[in-house]
Amino acid sequence: MTRVALTGTPGTGKTTVSEAVADRTGLDVIHLNDAIREEKLFTERDAERDSLVTDLDAVAEWLGEWDGVLESHLAHHFDAEAAVVLRCHPEELERRLLDRGETEAKARENAESEALDVVLAETVERFGEDAVYEIDTTDRDPEAVAEDVVAAVEGETDPRVGTVDFIDYL
Repeated sequence: MTRVALTGTPGTGKTTVSEAVADRTGLDVIHLNDAIREEKLFTERDAERDSLVTDLDAVAEWLGEWDGVLESHLAHHFDAEAAVVLRCHPEELERRLLDRGETEAKARENAESEALDVVLAETVERFGEDAVYEIDTTDRDPEAVAEDVVAAVEGETDPRVGTVDFIDYL
């Protein structure tokens, strides 16, 4: 595969894992959130959530015919050969987000989103179950997660969806 969307709720480990995947595969990584900020690919700032409202059409135009690993909680909104959805138990996810300075409200909102499988559901809707790889990052070393992502990218593992269940969090 030459175009892989690496997605997941904020805090699941996408940025760290994407760099390890790049080191192992030689694929380029596009850190989409950085590009959205740097290239001004947004329409406004959501003050309540302290986040940018991304212009998905502008991002698609900016991406053009991209290759590599597209890393972002929005990556699944763009064309790719497959999508990898990183997952993390909501309690751990909330802790990670708080540790990196997110507000309690934002950390809680993302934890609830993770428990409800929001990113996974959107990804499966766009790509279908035959092109989605769900990987749990909870209590796992980023290098081990990267091995799973590389196996998916290189076709050494079958797509898998529905293997992670965090509904007990709610």
